Amino acid sequence: MDLIDRYLDAVAAQLPIDARTDIIAELRDLILSRFEASEEALGRALNEDEQEAILREIGHPLVVAARYRKGPDSLVGPELFPYWLFGVKAGLMVLGAVYALTLFIRLISGADDPGQAVAQAFHGFFGAGLTLIGAATLAAAIFEHEGIRPAWMMKWRVRDLGAFGLADPAAWGVSMTGTGTGTETARATPMPTARAKAWPGGEYLFSFLAVGVFALWWVGLIHFPGLMSIELRGQDAVVSGAPIWTTLFGAILLYAVAQMAVDLASLVRPYALRMRAAARIAVACAGLWLTWAIFEAGHWFNLTRGEETAQIAGNWTMLDFDTLRNLGDGARDLVGIASTLSVVMVWALAISAISLAFKIVANLGRLARA
Repeated sequence: MDLIDRYLDAVAAQLPIDARTDIIAELRDLILSRFEASEEALGRALNEDEQEAILREIGHPLVVAARYRKGPDSLVGPELFPYWLFGVKAGLMVLGAVYALTLFIRLISGADDPGQAVAQAFHGFFGAGLTLIGAATLAAAIFEHEGIRPAWMMKWRVRDLGAFGLADPAAWGVSMTGTGTGTETARATPMPTARAKAWPGGEYLFSFLAVGVFALWWVGLIHFPGLMSIELRGQDAVVSGAPIWTTLFGAILLYAVAQMAVDLASLVRPYALRMRAAARIAVACAGLWLTWAIFEAGHWFNLTRGEETAQIAGNWTMLDFDTLRNLGDGARDLVGIASTLSVVMVWALAISAISLAFKIVANLGRLARA
């Protein structure tokens, strides 16, 4: 087999079967024409090295075959890449928050080796991040190669572009402080007063993604290794839920879906003040009721190690600053860890209730002003 046949066989292997014969015939004519032109210029037949040089000029078989392939030449093309990058950034931020919370719980529960706990958190985040990037790339590749373009990509409006400011790190700080847009400092002309306040999109998008991750975890579609176990000296303790979570399973899932719906609507219409305020009041009231129901249950989790069991439970008497100051000073056995986590749970529920109450009042004010 001569060089031309070897070359064309390598190209043919990369081509679709139905078009292979015609393309290979076209390439053969091109190569023979180049060979003949070179032979006429030299006045002699080409040697093998000279033939190799011409074939290299035509291109590597993979590159040549790609010129005849239908569809895009990349997994994520330039049109979809900005959306892919935006989704990956936001998803990694949500994963970072989840693993930071998991690490915090492990540290306050008295892990024997805090360094190992930090390393495991980074390892888990790294693995989950790679999975997220892979899933996003797969989805983008399907969109790219099937020519799928969602309506929100093709029929967008300028007034709905606030959510994409999440790519600007300054916008997140502004979203937290409410001092002004991140781009204002770089502009000589200040923005109009009505838009000089915090960009609303970052808060809504982050909330949508975070609640979405929680909802997927709540129904068991995703798992976070180590979340339901606590490191103790010797055998680790397993965390299991109290009956209250089974009782409120449907209500909590419905609350999460409602929160996501409100966040999504807020992203689409970030300056629809009346709609957003009314919806957030309703969702916050539901959240306040759920918080009260969970608190009133008084028993939230069980810690089990071998035959030993301790409850994570509490009441209003734990809402005491002396108790909070002594947090972490208890014993590092199963009962001591359960006691520490009970205080944390009580204060977390109390802070959640206060936050929801303030959210209701703030949105009532916005609704009145609107």
